[in-house]
Amino acid sequence: MNPITFFLAAAAVIAGVGLGFWSSPYYAAPFILVALVIVLSLKMANAWEKFVVLRAGKLQGVKGPGLFLTVPVLDNVVAVIDERIQTTAFNAEQALTKDTVPVNVDAIIFWHVHDAQKAALEITNYRQAIDRVAQTSLREMIGSSMLAALLSDRKAADEQLREEIGGKTAKWGISVTSVEIRDVAIPVALQDAMSRQAQAEREKQARVILGSAEAEIAGKFVEASKIYADNPAALQLRAMNIIYETTKERGTTILIPTSMVDSMNPASTLVLAGQSAQTPSALARRSNGGEREADQVR
Repeated sequence: MNPITFFLAAAAVIAGVGLGFWSSPYYAAPFILVALVIVLSLKMANAWEKFVVLRAGKLQGVKGPGLFLTVPVLDNVVAVIDERIQTTAFNAEQALTKDTVPVNVDAIIFWHVHDAQKAALEITNYRQAIDRVAQTSLREMIGSSMLAALLSDRKAADEQLREEIGGKTAKWGISVTSVEIRDVAIPVALQDAMSRQAQAEREKQARVILGSAEAEIAGKFVEASKIYADNPAALQLRAMNIIYETTKERGTTILIPTSMVDSMNPASTLVLAGQSAQTPSALARRSNGGEREADQVR
């Protein structure tokens, strides 16, 4: 009983009792009857509710929201329909995908009643029917989908379920707002196999990237060798930089070949460069001068 009906009925009863107490008990009977009629006939529907009323077994109308009157005995409220958005959880256990993989899928559906008359008269229990239709549609979708597509493209599966379930429930006055798959569980053995496959793919990708990097580094080394061949001073500066980088840490012992030390000696480098720059005639004059000095000594 709604508060307004209760208040009016209580007021009529109090008035009848008071009138019967102060005057005659016969005056209380009409007020008691009025209170009974108010209780039986005055109804109130909330903003989200619709009352389906039958009169003598025939549809009288859909009432609400607000206050409305019914005829006692003749009118009967057969259903109170909530038109707010509601949720129903459903699942499918050990359902086989198109590639014969058993999966357990949990999902949730958001729906609301847009036609209270159809929801009350076209089907016995629309809530139970929504749950059954959702489960069968989910199994049909799983059976027509590959496991990889079911795991990777959830939005497409959600949209497919929404269209299938909504198409079946529309004739009952029920609209499906959305369907969301919450979880897809696969066997543990298959999880291990997929994990190894993903690891192998990543290792393969890492090796390809490493090979590309090695090829690029080798090309840079070839370019650097050409620069060092044309400019020995650059090679010397690079060698000194390498030694500096390796001696940053204290307590480090480095063994350097003698040839590398000689290559970093500026004097020897200049001498070697000067010797390579001399012509054959200059070398001949130097050898003749040496012979003349040797004759004078003799």
